[in-house]
Amino acid sequence: MSETCNQTPFWQRQPLLPAAIQRFLRERLEAALADPAGREALVWPTILGAPRLREAHPEGLPEDQLLAHAARMLASLGRTDPAGAWRAHREAWPDTAEAGTTGWRPAPAWGAWSPLVSLRSGWQLAALTPLPLDARYPLACGVSLFNHGLFHECHDALEPLWDGAGADLADRLRGLILMAGGYHHLQMHNMEGQLALWSDAVACLEPLGGRVRTDWGEVDAGAALALTARRLEVFRAASGKPDPAELWALDRPTWELR
Repeated sequence: MSETCNQTPFWQRQPLLPAAIQRFLRERLEAALADPAGREALVWPTILGAPRLREAHPEGLPEDQLLAHAARMLASLGRTDPAGAWRAHREAWPDTAEAGTTGWRPAPAWGAWSPLVSLRSGWQLAALTPLPLDARYPLACGVSLFNHGLFHECHDALEPLWDGAGADLADRLRGLILMAGGYHHLQMHNMEGQLALWSDAVACLEPLGGRVRTDWGEVDAGAALALTARRLEVFRAASGKPDPAELWALDRPTWELR
C-alpha cells in the first residue's frame, strides 16, 4: 500500500465513464493484475493524459520528455530502458497514443477523457507498485486497490481468486468482493446496489469476525466491517432513503493484509 493512499481522490462520488473508456482502463488493469510486468501499461496513459503536460504540449509531448517522465516510474517497476519499454508498449497497445506535430499525445478514443484516465491509471499504478511479486501478488492487489479507494478495481482483482477457489475459500472471499462492490455503488450513487451488497457482505463477514484466511495471507477487514455495519444502520434509521452525506461522513474503510 502506498504512503499516499489516505489522500485518495476517489473517496467521493465518481462520474460514469463511457463504455469505451471503461474498456481502455480495464484492459490495462487486467494486464497489470495478471502479471506484475504488465503494470508498465499504466505508466504511459498516466503521463500522456496529465493535464499540465497536455497544456504545455498541445501538439504532442516530445518523446525525450515522455521518456524522462517515464524513467522514474519504470525504475520502480524494475525496468531501466524507457525507450525500449515505449517501443514495446506501442506495439502491444497501439490505441494509447498518436503522433502529433511535436511529439506524442493521447489517441482520439480516450483523449477527451485524458485527465480522468491519467488520474485513474496513476492511482492504480501507485496501488500496485510496492506489492510483493510472489504468490501473494493477486490478493495484495485487491487489498491495496481497496485501500486506495479503487473499489471497482478491487473487485476485478479478487474475482479471479474467487473463481479459482474451493468452496470454503470462495465463501470467505465473497464477503470481501461484496463489500468492495458496495463501496463502488456508493461512489456511483446507487443506493439500492450499495444496500444489497453491504447487507450480503456483513452477513458473510460477521461470522468470520471480519478476518478472511486465505492461502496467501489473512485479510483483516474487521474495521471496514464495523464501518459498513454502521452505514447499514444509517439506511435503517432513514427507512432505506438516507442522506448520502451521512454515508460519506463516516470514515473510509480499509483492509490489512497479514
